[in-house]
Amino acid sequence: MKARHKRFTRIASRVGIWLACYVLAAAPQAIGQKSSNNPSADESKLIALENAWNQAQLHHDARALQDLIGENFIYTDYDGTVMNKAQFLADLKDPAYHATLIANENVKVFPYENVAIVVGIYHTKGTYKREPFEHYGRFTDTWIYHNFTWQCIASHTNLIKK
Repeated sequence: MKARHKRFTRIASRVGIWLACYVLAAAPQAIGQKSSNNPSADESKLIALENAWNQAQLHHDARALQDLIGENFIYTDYDGTVMNKAQFLADLKDPAYHATLIANENVKVFPYENVAIVVGIYHTKGTYKREPFEHYGRFTDTWIYHNFTWQCIASHTNLIKK
């Protein structure tokens, strides 16, 4: 019975993450291809998408991130590794990586017409290949509003301290 409850909780969590990402990313706007006329609404939505991204990473949920990142997405990790969308999503599923905390702080959104730059500080903690880690770093994500949805097209992280 406990195993069934754990499985249900895990499935419900993944469905909730995927649904939140979908609703936040795909909600149609009232005026053509233009993002919201209310910059603070776009900023709130982008911060929510960043938080949904963290939850997807925490749960190894590549499917939840599939629609959040563009087809030509490029990621540069703090160690200089560069990944495309397929590589990033495959890396996300690595069972050797077990995060217990992924959180952002001091997040700022710099909106432009149909584009936004999101910067902030991230804190991750967990184990990788059974070795504990704790990282603090900065991130810069570039989002584009395309086909009535926000998608991240580039992400860069920079380590502040281990």
